Amino acid sequence: MQDAAEVARAALGVSPDAWAQAREVLGADDAAAAVAAILQRGPDISSPGGYLRALTAKARAGEFSLGPLLMALLRGKAGRERRRAG
Repeated sequence: MQDAAEVARAALGVSPDAWAQAREVLGADDAAAAVAAILQRGPDISSPGGYLRALTAKARAGEFSLGPLLMALLRGKAGRERRRAG
């Protein structure tokens, strides 16, 4: 997962510094999941590096949990699938 996150990080234009800070604060697995979530949201996020830095800052302050971010992705996916089916 870490190798894929490294490739996605680079493709998104997230700086090595922002990535290192995210891994330090969030932990390697949660940082990788956050990058995957950012990648999944694609054009909805205009500055992936800035977004990751904001998530990292929230985590540092104890105000961020990965669960709600992942649940939001699932709700968004479910909504898109309902619109396609309807």
